[in-house]
Amino acid sequence: MGTIIKNACIVNEGLSFTGSLLIENDLISCISREEINLESAEIIDAKGLHLLPGLIDDQVHFREPGLTHKADIYSESRAAVAGGITSFMEMPNTIPNTLTQKLLQDKYDIAAENSLANYSFFMGASNDNLDEVLKTNPRNVCGIKVFMGSSTGNMLVDNAQVLEELFSKCKMLIAAHCEDEPTVKANEAIYKEKYGDEVPISCHPEIRSAEACYLSSSFAVNLAKKHGTRFHVLHISTAKETELFDNTIPLKDKKITAEACVHHLWFSNEDYNNKGTLIKWNPAVKRAYDRDAVFEAVLNDKIDIIATDHAPHTLKEKDNKYFSSPSGGPLVQHALVSMLEHYHNDKISLEKIVEKMCHAPADCFNVEKRGYIREGYSADLVLVDLNNKWTVNKSNILYKCGWSPFEGFEFKSKVSHTFVNGKIVYQKNKLVEGCFGQRLLFTK
Repeated sequence: MGTIIKNACIVNEGLSFTGSLLIENDLISCISREEINLESAEIIDAKGLHLLPGLIDDQVHFREPGLTHKADIYSESRAAVAGGITSFMEMPNTIPNTLTQKLLQDKYDIAAENSLANYSFFMGASNDNLDEVLKTNPRNVCGIKVFMGSSTGNMLVDNAQVLEELFSKCKMLIAAHCEDEPTVKANEAIYKEKYGDEVPISCHPEIRSAEACYLSSSFAVNLAKKHGTRFHVLHISTAKETELFDNTIPLKDKKITAEACVHHLWFSNEDYNNKGTLIKWNPAVKRAYDRDAVFEAVLNDKIDIIATDHAPHTLKEKDNKYFSSPSGGPLVQHALVSMLEHYHNDKISLEKIVEKMCHAPADCFNVEKRGYIREGYSADLVLVDLNNKWTVNKSNILYKCGWSPFEGFEFKSKVSHTFVNGKIVYQKNKLVEGCFGQRLLFTK
């Protein structure tokens, strides 16, 4: 048996061409510009559709364990595959925080039984768990996460000696949320003095300011350069931060890499009036100038990866005054189609979208045999229809929290099929239950 996808426009490694692909035993066994014939194979005629590698999202918060009223691995992996994301890397600020090897393994055990997508989980760093961090296996864990800005529980790492030790001793990729906490706290005090408890949401990018982002990012980048650390800066949100990164060397040779998120490429401070706390993220959505500069850095390869920072909260939690409303929002189901909207608006090519959302995450994290359409690679694939309009509404949102910042928007493109390890998990608006993802492996 096997599955043949024929007549697709295959977008991969900088090329787009019409061809066929054969899936056998969970792997891509043949790619051809000609028709592939195999009598026993199931045939999927993809005429009019584009075939992309499955997306790899290197930053999500699926909220399990401890916060499952907002989301869980099962619910959010369903939304992810509906959006063409076939692999995710999840963050450690769950409850309890993922600060020991046992707690890290607990999350892998949950995913093995519940995740429709392939999965990996970051080990968390704190001010007092360096010994546990250094036990992490680089073969089957994506990296170490450091919050150099506020976070849940005991995860803010603000001890300079601990940071020196972590960056000098850790041989794995370190990924960081970079915002300078003293700057943020000082700004909060200024705005609280001015407005009391009625701080407008439009002040969020002034409180969690561009200065706070740059102070932290530049400090961390310099620390990484000092120790030769493999370092990845998450969710860049400012024009000035883009100056920290190099586009003169190929990704495979970079020691310091960066990521942009779909919301920082879409929204600006002009959207707070309409969207309010629904677009409250950390780092904050900032000026249109910053948004456009981050987008340009994606195009010119100063920024390497496009991800989501998917971080759901309930509407009840979001519907609060500034200081009580949590930061974060759900994005995995709509990340690809939002980037395809930019393609329709002539801002980015299909090949560049695939590079930043499929190839680059695989290369940045050294994911084993995923992220590309290549013979012998896992058959993680997504078929998209670039001409199938649909509007985001409550009836088609799959997030457990039940809302989206894109609600009411009409997208021009739609995910048709998603394959995880050669199995169809999403097809024409319907999830196909019963197939589960695999733990990602890394060729460190």
